[in-house]
Amino acid sequence: MNDRNISFNPVLTQRLARKWSQAELAGRAGISRAAVSAIEGERLSPSVATALALAAVFECSVEELFGCGRILKPQSLEWAWTPRDESSRYWEAEIGRRRLLYPVEAMTLNPTPHDGVWQNGVLRERGSAAENTLVMASCDPAAGLLASEYARASGFRLLVFPRGGGTALELLRQKLVHIAGLHYSTEEAPERNAETVRAQFAGDCRMLRVAKWESGIALATNDRSRSTESVARRSLRWAARESGSAARECLDELLGKRKFTGRQVDGHAAVAEAVRAGWAEAGVCVRLSAAEAGLNFLPLRTETLDLCFPAAIQHDPRILALVRLLRARAHRRLISELPGYDALETGEMLSL
Repeated sequence: MNDRNISFNPVLTQRLARKWSQAELAGRAGISRAAVSAIEGERLSPSVATALALAAVFECSVEELFGCGRILKPQSLEWAWTPRDESSRYWEAEIGRRRLLYPVEAMTLNPTPHDGVWQNGVLRERGSAAENTLVMASCDPAAGLLASEYARASGFRLLVFPRGGGTALELLRQKLVHIAGLHYSTEEAPERNAETVRAQFAGDCRMLRVAKWESGIALATNDRSRSTESVARRSLRWAARESGSAARECLDELLGKRKFTGRQVDGHAAVAEAVRAGWAEAGVCVRLSAAEAGLNFLPLRTETLDLCFPAAIQHDPRILALVRLLRARAHRRLISELPGYDALETGEMLSL
């Protein structure tokens, strides 16, 4: 191997300086020889635990060994979904046996530093917490609160990507997230969440109850409408969620055969903000988002928010930590204090 490659890889440089074989380094660090070979060949980015083990063996810090902004070859990279820009910050997570990169988004829900930057075909890594990361797709506007409590209570990291129920389940089916949130179940159709999951998944799944919440129509503060029927009859500009989401389903049922006039937005908070800003006159969202935006709210129905995940990962420490949090008395009390949320069944588990 030429000097350019030797100087490029710090692990290889340190190992050859000590005249160790790959097998000897692997034994000292407690990792496999194949892992050493992959790290030296830039085919594998070491985990935090592996980086610490290698640094200890070489009697240096992780920063001294790998540096800040280490350049990695992109051959083995796999994006969960394509970044919007050529330059993108990313988070890293491990799902199954795959390490996936997630373009940074929704920082209000994920106030956590990025793991690296992808720019001009080069990946610059700051440090990975892939093994300690749980990935969830959910439109719950309180998911950021859940992520914060989860990190504090468990030491793990929860990344939340705001997606409607239909999209979230599709990401789960493709094994791009660990958990999908959905809220199709109502008091009139309490089994809708379970039926939707069964229709899309052949394998065994679990559903973890987060809460019940009020879904309804957000209206401007000066709109004094008192019935949903009168609102439905009016010609209004609507902020609507995407097709496949429970909120869009609710709006379509409300309007009947009439198509909505307005614009599509992403998430309950976006619906409320559109009405607050004045470019929409009404929108279907949960009471929490309407309350935070200072809007009037007409309840339509009570929905059940569940988190779905494959039964195969039910004993994963990251999942167990989430279950413990949702069942904790302090967290249930916190959820019950959110406008429109009912935590009576929070933490209950259902096998499908």
